Amino acid sequence: MTTLRERVALRPEATAPVAARAVRVEEITTPLGVRAYLIHEPALPFLSLGLHFRGGAAADPADRAGLAYLGSGLLDEGAGPYDSMAFRREMEDHAIRMGFDADRDGVSGEMKTLTAHREHAFELLRLALTEPRFDEEPVARVRGQIAAELRRLEAEPNYLASRAWFERAFPGHPYSRPTRGTPESVAAIDRDDLTTFAHRRLGRDSLVVGVAGDITADALAPLLDHAFGGLPATAERPEVPAVAPRTGGTGIVRQPNPQSVVTFGGAGVPRLDPDYYAAYVANYILGGGGFSSRLTEEIREKRGLAYSVYSYLYDLDHAPLWIGGVATKNEQVAESLRLIRQELARLAAGEVDDQDLVDAKTYLTGSFALRLTSNDQVAKTLVAMLDQGLGRDYLDRRNPLIEAVTLEDVRRVSARLYAEDILVTIAGAPEGVEG
Repeated sequence: MTTLRERVALRPEATAPVAARAVRVEEITTPLGVRAYLIHEPALPFLSLGLHFRGGAAADPADRAGLAYLGSGLLDEGAGPYDSMAFRREMEDHAIRMGFDADRDGVSGEMKTLTAHREHAFELLRLALTEPRFDEEPVARVRGQIAAELRRLEAEPNYLASRAWFERAFPGHPYSRPTRGTPESVAAIDRDDLTTFAHRRLGRDSLVVGVAGDITADALAPLLDHAFGGLPATAERPEVPAVAPRTGGTGIVRQPNPQSVVTFGGAGVPRLDPDYYAAYVANYILGGGGFSSRLTEEIREKRGLAYSVYSYLYDLDHAPLWIGGVATKNEQVAESLRLIRQELARLAAGEVDDQDLVDAKTYLTGSFALRLTSNDQVAKTLVAMLDQGLGRDYLDRRNPLIEAVTLEDVRRVSARLYAEDILVTIAGAPEGVEG
């Protein structure tokens, strides 16, 4: 799978954060129903495009887990008249970058092109999505890369702790399966599976697009229909049922390591829930604020038990979560977990003060602009805005929504998030912990 790299020098005035400038997000719905958000930025002659299809690894057949991950990784490995080498040469010759990926909930893609080559870039994008070749050589090569990755991950404590957490949290549900699949399921995927994935699961009804850069709405709309018009109007994929994670309990993946990696968490708050921004602030106070968070203060700073401890909101479509993690010596796992539960209990009991709230708001509002310093980042943000139904005025509303969070809001949502016992999984040889 490829990543995008800058191929032009950006002038300082062109990289001023979007959130710090007056911008207008334009909403486009093409004649063929393709939905996109656009920020027209003509300062430099290039554009970045992001895309997202609903229906990722969770929609894979149980015996073909990893299909979306393998299939998305092969979309730019030859399409239409171009085999894998020719397709990549075509992109290199025209300074085009393109790549695809999959997670539990969707298949995503990104493209970057100079303005002078944008028509050709959209043609290559069309070919990748509607005429992927799945030739024998790239299929074998990418499958081999994934198999090697899976073998490596079998010795990676972070991966093992996380995989075990999802297996215990969602038994029998598609979210319990690893996004990359297993060696057996990836080996079972054949060309017919890949063709079905590309031609049935990627539909215009599940597609959203974000574009930032040197293009107007009038110029973009026909290019979108050209690139995506050949996709089926409606995707064929199984519905993933909504589910609540199981909570409580501890699972241990035994490894003969001097250090253990711990994953912990529970049910979160849906993205469009009125309490989401209060949850965002509460998570910052708990473990999302780096050195400013309570978990870092108690576990790293005061006691030196771990170098890193953290938490974050994980906005899964069908089971929103909050997830945390820590890595520490085997003999310090039990004490680290005691402190984590202590801080969760304090928050659930409403032990938050005005200074906690002010510090969280200051960071969360002030740092937002730093996430929007390139067209690539802006395009990805536009995709998320459209996919999650945040509205095209989200860039203007986001910081005021955080500023509006009150101390009572944080206390209420903390009780909602942190009162229930956490589910814990550990990869290592922890001492004093039963699993």
